[in-house]
Amino acid sequence: MTPPAFDEYNALRATIRERGTARAWIVLIGTIGWAAVALATTAVAAAPLLTLIPLLVLATTFEIAFALHTGVERIGRYVQVFFEGEDADRGWEHRIMAFGDTVRAPAIDPLLGLHFWIATVLNFVPALLANLAPSEWSVVGVLHLLLMARIGAARRQATRQRAIDLERFRRLKGTA
Repeated sequence: MTPPAFDEYNALRATIRERGTARAWIVLIGTIGWAAVALATTAVAAAPLLTLIPLLVLATTFEIAFALHTGVERIGRYVQVFFEGEDADRGWEHRIMAFGDTVRAPAIDPLLGLHFWIATVLNFVPALLANLAPSEWSVVGVLHLLLMARIGAARRQATRQRAIDLERFRRLKGTA
């Protein structure tokens, strides 16, 4: 490996590490922030439309976590294709993919989709306890359902991302 390629490889590994750590902190801080805002809006007023403020915090936290996850996965596939081509050079990217392909591999949700779904349902509880007008039900309910649908769509996209990115990078390497 040439010195510039070695530097690139090390920088990409550092990026994976840093973004993985950042994702965990973003989810933790975002969840705490969501809970604080949800408690504050519930304590201050019983207006169901106020549930949209913590919902926005929750949605933003999810989108940041999803973006970080997508970026880390993409960098991992890049490293896999461009730096670990030969069997002797193969590192953890190949091993993680092989491990994940096994039938009995433990299921991990890197997006914490269930966590975000539960938080979305809990966020809706104050609206359920209020005496909502039909227009409020439609706005509050639809926006909560949209976030749940977005989380589901992101989870489905994440399950296909590795294979798609791997194929794209292989094609790029073949044409380079």
